Amino acid sequence: VQLQASGGGLVPAGGSLRLSCAASGRTFVNYAVAWFRQAPGKEREFITAIRWSGGATSYADSMKGRFTISGGDVKKTLDLQMNSLKPEDTAVYYCRIRGNAVDDYWGQGTLVTVSS
Repeated sequence: VQLQASGGGLVPAGGSLRLSCAASGRTFVNYAVAWFRQAPGKEREFITAIRWSGGATSYADSMKGRFTISGGDVKKTLDLQMNSLKPEDTAVYYCRIRGNAVDDYWGQGTLVTVSS
């Protein structure tokens, strides 16, 4: 399984970015896919998740409203649209795809830097 994240970069506060994660290597029916982030000196935190085959999304309370997850089996990518970015959104953003406790994969991460 390979997860390739892209789309990170430098953006001014208030701007937007769209991250993408391409998944390959097998069929991911019934897998959950998610985005996490890890800011410098902080623990990795959950942002949002969705079933690869589609369905309801879930968001961390603090991420609702500015972040939107999309994608899955049709496009074979997982996207994260981020709007109204703030300096505190600066972090490495990771995609994850999980079937079960041992069938669990992380992308390499993509750095997002929001300037004030």
